[in-house]
Amino acid sequence: MTTVTTTTTALELEDLTKRFARTEALSEVTLSVPEGQLRAIIGPNGAGKSTLFALISGVHIPTAGAVRLYGADITGKGPAEVVRLGIGRAFQVARLFADLTVIDNVLAAVHAHRRSAWRFFRTVRSDKEANRAAVELLDEVGLTSSARVQAGVLSQGDKKILELTMALALDPRVLLLDEPTAGMSPAETQRTVEMLRQLHRARGITILLTEHDMGVVFALAEEVSVLHLGRLLRTGSPAEVRADPEVIEVYLGEPL
Repeated sequence: MTTVTTTTTALELEDLTKRFARTEALSEVTLSVPEGQLRAIIGPNGAGKSTLFALISGVHIPTAGAVRLYGADITGKGPAEVVRLGIGRAFQVARLFADLTVIDNVLAAVHAHRRSAWRFFRTVRSDKEANRAAVELLDEVGLTSSARVQAGVLSQGDKKILELTMALALDPRVLLLDEPTAGMSPAETQRTVEMLRQLHRARGITILLTEHDMGVVFALAEEVSVLHLGRLLRTGSPAEVRADPEVIEVYLGEPL
């Protein structure tokens, strides 16, 4: 007997296009991301990566094409609705409260997910369930020791991890990470790579990330999609992408 394995598609983009005046920032991009996959989106500056994330997360409305989340058309829905439906974007929700502690920043996101952000400054510490959730999140990402530290004095690496934690507090089904290691030291980058690998393995969450550090990309990604001049150039395994002559020519510069 032959066993048929079915794969659930978490995120599907169909002919996604975005024009700003006469500039076409993204042109007919079609791709499908299976549930639980960690997909990297790479390409040179101006390739369309930020525009792609903005369309998925509802910051911009596509000129044409469709965005589907688990088969449901979410094209054109606003950022708040997209978050409610299950797409988290780290830097979208992570304007940190610099004067508040790390745990209070996470608690703000926990309460926002529960539609009770308006109560945050009055009742946040009395909510034992929210506190427990925040503590568990900080433990998961390795920030427990910084829980009572003001967010504004964190290192750049820890600020980025706090941003990620706040996105996770929204319990997303798909998580968008925009250059999660940007500005980090080599040690912070390695720590973040290990944390993301463990997080992905433990949660099975679908992750899309953009990243210019190819070491990070090839250490984490199960598949890589390459954008160039607003178009999808190539999708394949890390090994396939890093050996592709056209990808080498327009972006990598040399085989990696």
